[in-house]
Amino acid sequence: MKKYLLGCDIGSSSVKAVILNADTGKAAASAFAPDSEMEIQAPQKGWAEQHPDTWWKHLATSIRAAMKQADTSADEIVAIGITYQMHGLVIVDKNQDVLRPSIIWCDSRAAATGKDAFVEIGPEYCLEHYLNSPGNFTASKLKWVKDNEPETYERIHKMMLPGDYIGMRMTGTISTTLTGLSEGIFWDYPENRTAHVLMQHYGIADVLIPKALPSFDLHGELTGSAAKELGLKKGTPVTYKAGDQPNNAFSLNVLHPGEVAATAGTSGVIYGVTDKPMYDQKSRVNTFIHVNSREGQPMNGVLLCVNGTGILNSWLKHNMSYNGALDYDEMNRLALEVPVGTDGLTTLPFGNGSERILENREIGAQVLNLDFNRHSNAHLFRSAQEGIVFALNYGFQIMHEMGLNPETVKAGRSNMFQSPLFREAFVNTTGTLLELYKTDGAEGAARGAGVGSGIFASEAEAFHGLEKLEVIEPDSELMKTYNEHYQNWLEKLNQFLI
Repeated sequence: MKKYLLGCDIGSSSVKAVILNADTGKAAASAFAPDSEMEIQAPQKGWAEQHPDTWWKHLATSIRAAMKQADTSADEIVAIGITYQMHGLVIVDKNQDVLRPSIIWCDSRAAATGKDAFVEIGPEYCLEHYLNSPGNFTASKLKWVKDNEPETYERIHKMMLPGDYIGMRMTGTISTTLTGLSEGIFWDYPENRTAHVLMQHYGIADVLIPKALPSFDLHGELTGSAAKELGLKKGTPVTYKAGDQPNNAFSLNVLHPGEVAATAGTSGVIYGVTDKPMYDQKSRVNTFIHVNSREGQPMNGVLLCVNGTGILNSWLKHNMSYNGALDYDEMNRLALEVPVGTDGLTTLPFGNGSERILENREIGAQVLNLDFNRHSNAHLFRSAQEGIVFALNYGFQIMHEMGLNPETVKAGRSNMFQSPLFREAFVNTTGTLLELYKTDGAEGAARGAGVGSGIFASEAEAFHGLEKLEVIEPDSELMKTYNEHYQNWLEKLNQFLI
């Protein structure tokens, strides 16, 4: 009987399932739902919510579609891995019923809560113990619920991250991971335990926090009801769970100090691995436990995030490309017809909530120097991609200040890395060599399930079948050109940071 591994990626734009052949290390099928991007509810300015039941519904659709595409049976799925949008808050009662929509990663409502805690507990203590400001992370979102929806808070049995919720729906048991606790700022690094000082400051009881397991571990087995809903076999083990960015790094075999991964989906991220407890004094980039961290062999991931990445490109597609008639390939082709620097048009892509690299400021997206006589949709398309790359480079410089100076960045050829313009701008702005691979987050989760279940004897064995597609090197002349325009972009940005 063939052995297949199922990877599930719970994103904020879509939910994806990949079926990986454990013998060949190649994806046998992949599917996602819905066909159009999932809606994000914004009841108030700066808020962003999705109902967890929506993720589950789309997961069932994508799994069944992938199973049909691969022409495989439920008996052949030997393990399941889950990856998910980080920093979201899901709360359930004793019956495991969701109490309110999830407050997701790009929701800004708790930024002030985290900022106040950073000052009141003390920046030095927070950075030494949590490697981050409490910021707009999950612990601060839970405190917001406590302060603003006390009746709901009183009914909470457990808080979870989005992937923990999917794991609960699959297995009936509630757990989280060590990397998950760190991403929510629930973890104290030097004390190697939950962040009691922050939790006491917020008045959050320890009992609300689920048991934490390693990412590669048995997180439960499919219940009969879940198996029926998903079209799988009862008892199939869930053996891997991780947030999308640690998992993206894992999917690219980025596991050792000095290695760096990037992704450019709804948000854009550069993620570097270190074995040291690094932090930025202003918490503009953040450090979390990496998926392969072990007792005695700590491994962390330093993460910079730009919220307004693919979501900006999507906004342009739906609002500026002839009522959405253009596809992304055509938008990319048009953008390439415009010179570097976009004839003076400048885009600041910060329109998706407060930005950590800007110290949690929410300055909104800006399109500057628009000339009605010179600029077209093509200029907007190019300016957006350059602006996103420049924003990533802004964060990359912060990582350099911390001592992370990679020469190579790995990425999957997906999302914005499918754009030739984006790739050119990325390598020549950052000055790094870019390796592109045929993989994505769902495939990484499937490989993780293979490690957690013992199907793969080691992490190294999990990457047989991983295909390198392309290597792109920076060009010295283009680097000069892009750097000149980056400096112009930086000057515009600084006007909003005064």
